[in-house]
Amino acid sequence: MANHSTNTPRRAILRSGGTLAFAALSGVATASISHAQEAIAHSAGTSLPALRLPPNACDCHMHHYNTRYKLTANVLRPSPDATIAEYRKLQKRIGSTRTIVCTPSAYGDDNSATLDAMAELGTSAHGVAVVLPSVTDAELQRLHNLGIRGIRFNLATPGTTTLDMLAPLSQRVAGLGWHTEMHMTGEQIVAAEAIWPTLAAPVVFDHMGRIPKAAGTSHPAFQILLASLARGRTWVMLTGAYMDTTSGPPGYADSVALGRAFAAAAPERMIWGSDWPHPTEPADRKPDDATLVDLMPLMVPDEAIRHRIFVENPARLYDFPQAT
Repeated sequence: MANHSTNTPRRAILRSGGTLAFAALSGVATASISHAQEAIAHSAGTSLPALRLPPNACDCHMHHYNTRYKLTANVLRPSPDATIAEYRKLQKRIGSTRTIVCTPSAYGDDNSATLDAMAELGTSAHGVAVVLPSVTDAELQRLHNLGIRGIRFNLATPGTTTLDMLAPLSQRVAGLGWHTEMHMTGEQIVAAEAIWPTLAAPVVFDHMGRIPKAAGTSHPAFQILLASLARGRTWVMLTGAYMDTTSGPPGYADSVALGRAFAAAAPERMIWGSDWPHPTEPADRKPDDATLVDLMPLMVPDEAIRHRIFVENPARLYDFPQAT
């Protein structure tokens, strides 16, 4: 696979995905590509995206790491830290303003890093926590008051959460208006097919369901997610183009094709996120975040629908104020 660290110009990236009329895409800059003033930790490249994100664009998936928090055993973790000060540089680079901080698997069900990051980012940030069935109602309410709006299950990497916890925890958080966020492989989604129609709370599938991109829409997990989307309580996150890809950067053509199919099926329940600091990727293979942003016009050519994915959809899911 080609190395993620590419400085290919944004126009070339868009053309590589099959979009030839670059200048005709509304909301995409056509001037010379400028460069950020400095490199950003855990992100390749320094170019700014060609796509200009709208006001209140939400990065629906990032993580905060710091060595002062205790790690659980056997985790993937970027080194050494992924701080909010560094993340603010990323925001400046890509143009997002709202943020969803997700508790990473590295900290188990200790949400301290997430809550501290939310406090540092202020009212523009909400979060997704990790909890166990033993969590008290009082603790769930405390987390809600602090801005948590969902709970995360990372089943792709065995650890703190397990599938048998999903239904009872979904029932408990539904009354708070929360959702469950799933990071699992396409094969795991297929194996758990019977569960999805039964859950009390809405479900968000991270990283396009981790469907192997070589199989794409022919993978059985895609049909399962389409059926779940049709029921109206499932969301898909258009993140992780670099995961499970055979095409690779800069165009990620197989990931673009899958994202386009999801977005066409239910644009009203698509969201986008950076996944910074890209904890699945080794330090020498971090993706270029500007390149990832510039995949969105390929997945979603319509500017109004992109606006919905960047702004209105996350505002509804994560309980941000809607624009008036």
